[in-house]
Amino acid sequence: MVPKITGAFFLEPMNRLLLPALLFCAVACRAAVEHVLVIGCDGLGSLAFTPTNAPVMHRLMRGGSWTLRARGVMPTSSSPNWASMIMGAGPEQHGVTSNDWETNKFEIPALETGPDGLFPTMFRSVREARSTANISVVHDWDGFGRLFERRCVDLVANIKGSPLTAAAAADVIRTNKPTLLFVHFDDVDHAGHSFGWKSPQYAKTVDMVDTLIGDLLAAVKDAGIADTTLVLITADHGGVGTKHGGPTIEELEIPWILHGPGVVKDHEIRGPVNTYDTAPTVLRALGIKLPAAWIGRPVAEAFQE
Repeated sequence: MVPKITGAFFLEPMNRLLLPALLFCAVACRAAVEHVLVIGCDGLGSLAFTPTNAPVMHRLMRGGSWTLRARGVMPTSSSPNWASMIMGAGPEQHGVTSNDWETNKFEIPALETGPDGLFPTMFRSVREARSTANISVVHDWDGFGRLFERRCVDLVANIKGSPLTAAAAADVIRTNKPTLLFVHFDDVDHAGHSFGWKSPQYAKTVDMVDTLIGDLLAAVKDAGIADTTLVLITADHGGVGTKHGGPTIEELEIPWILHGPGVVKDHEIRGPVNTYDTAPTVLRALGIKLPAAWIGRPVAEAFQE
């Protein structure tokens, strides 16, 4: 005859059995990040945002963590800022101080370089940690292609124009389900240079790219990886008039939007965020150790602990 289990005899053993399981579930049952999609919008300064524009990015902000007070690095030019974003450090460390920089043409040497003559990027870190990971880059501005270790990336596509860039990136998402995909859009910067950073044409281009971001999110859903994909949207710089590169807040402040598994929802980040915190945040999400040469740190405030 099976004895009847009642009272304290039942509760105490069950608590001892359930507690480890509940603690395990609290960690293991939380959706893990298996894919990261970084979307970089050239020239998309924080000044581009209004309460009523860019509905896709605003939806991601409501569903994730964000700040419009993230800062790029000086000078507010493309190469130093894209490099800082993917290298987890500033120009003083990685040596990319201007758009004239090349691996054989620089003003100051990088603190550390790999076989490619480059300061370590997040692409190299992911490749070294996960040899079978799919790493892809789809970029509009051709200059972006010289800033990372090509040997560490499975697919590199230089596509001109944001609509075609988005279409190519969406195909990569659906076909390869990459561990890390970096997408670079350039049309917002073109609109700023041609018409001004506060012009109607600039605002129209921001909304166009916002729609394309929606297309990428649709591709993530189609690929069946939406629940395990971290999306990070940011930029290199803003602008003043039809230029950038100077020391103004309009040129320096950029958006930084994080959405996905483990991210605090509807949260405006209050702590400081720098563009060189982007790569450390990506590695943190994937559980990969940061290179010792990096000075950036993960934006811990954006994550549920």
